[in-house]
Amino acid sequence: MKSIIIDAYAHISPIKYTEFIREKYPIMYNNMLGPCVPLYDMDTRFRIMDKFPEVVQVLTIGPVPPIEHFANKQQTVELAKMANDEMAELCLKYRDKFVAAIALLPMNNIDAALNETDRAIKDLGFKGVYVHSNINGKPLDAPEFLPLWEKMAQYDLPVYIHPWRPPEFSDYATEKESKYNIAGNFGWPYETTVAMTRIIFSGLLDKYPNLKIVTHHCGGMVSFYSGRIYQHYGSQKVFLKNITKTPLEYYKMFYNDTAIHGNTPALMLAYDFWGPDKLVFGADLPLGDYFWGGRSYRVTIDAINKMEIPDEDKKKIFFDNAAKLLRIPI
Repeated sequence: MKSIIIDAYAHISPIKYTEFIREKYPIMYNNMLGPCVPLYDMDTRFRIMDKFPEVVQVLTIGPVPPIEHFANKQQTVELAKMANDEMAELCLKYRDKFVAAIALLPMNNIDAALNETDRAIKDLGFKGVYVHSNINGKPLDAPEFLPLWEKMAQYDLPVYIHPWRPPEFSDYATEKESKYNIAGNFGWPYETTVAMTRIIFSGLLDKYPNLKIVTHHCGGMVSFYSGRIYQHYGSQKVFLKNITKTPLEYYKMFYNDTAIHGNTPALMLAYDFWGPDKLVFGADLPLGDYFWGGRSYRVTIDAINKMEIPDEDKKKIFFDNAAKLLRIPI
């Protein structure tokens, strides 16, 4: 058990779900899904995983835009159920590879999202839900999403937040779209940070103090800018009317994966800020990698092993934290 690594944020696009998008939304399929074969071809995926036999995966949907970005309220319900049913089947069929799954939700239909949350957790045995940093431009602290936060606090299971900023979100007001993939490469960590900040200052973490939230890409900008957060928010009383702790205390309540493609100094910064109990292993497999995850696993595992921290803390990052957070019976 000491040698097991739980990849707590492994992306997948199950085959029926993928084929539905290929048929209905061919441009998105061609741009986002088609080229990344390990997302939907299990043989290819397993060949990558076989190089890292110590790694087991927690399945999360990716990487197409949020389903509510391109599908109507009826289709998002269909897509979410399709994806969740397929992920449940994969977890049953390949228990030695996939130890849990996180439910995709139709967030443009909150009543259906609440129903799918219950179905996924109660009937399919899922260990959390998956949302994006904004819902068609709406913040996650919008009143209409409050029932989901309440429900997940009651389940005591995590909400996974994946960043999202479309290319048409331009970097300059005089332009119509983002250039050079700035929206994704730098905009996504910013989106994560914005979502965390809105959740904090809205008072959600005071209302639901046991709420568990997992960010992608190691908490966005937070650990790097902790001094700036203290400097600016610590003295700005106007922002603090809905909360009872210091802002930094709330940021430290978030869980965060290690999916920054290596970079031991950055991981040490996150470790220094969050400590050993709020980091879970993740490598963004199979995205952002010309080797479809082979490089990402190698550099992420190596970067954690190079951290100058106790071995017991490395084990927490590799295994213990995710197993406890997701209640994985390994």
